[in-house]
Amino acid sequence: MDALFDLPEAGTPEQAVIAHYRLSDAQYHSPAERQAIYDAERAMTYAVEEAGVGEVDGNEFGGGEAVLYAYGADAEALFKVMEPTLRSLPFRPAHVVLGGESRETESRVDL
Repeated sequence: MDALFDLPEAGTPEQAVIAHYRLSDAQYHSPAERQAIYDAERAMTYAVEEAGVGEVDGNEFGGGEAVLYAYGADAEALFKVMEPTLRSLPFRPAHVVLGGESRETESRVDL
C-alpha cells in the first residue's frame, strides 16, 4: 500500500486531549511563557511516544492563551501520560478537555 499519511485504522475513533492555559498578555505573551509551553510540548511528545498512547499535535497561541493538542485512541490514557507535565506549567487558570467520540463524552479537568 502506498499511503501518504498514517491514518487511524477504520473503526478506531480518535480522541483528543486539549489543554488551555491563560497567559499574561492577551496579544504577544512573553518569550519565557512561549518557551515554557514549547519545553512542555517536547517533554509530553517524548512521554506520549514512549508510552505508545498517541501523539502530541502542536500548539496555538492567541487571545491571551496557549492551547496544546494531543490525539490518540484513548483520551484518558493519553491524559494520564501527559498530566504530570500539564500540571507542572505555572499558568492559571488552566483546564484540559478530554474529547471522546462525541460532545456528550467530553469531560473537563481543571488544573
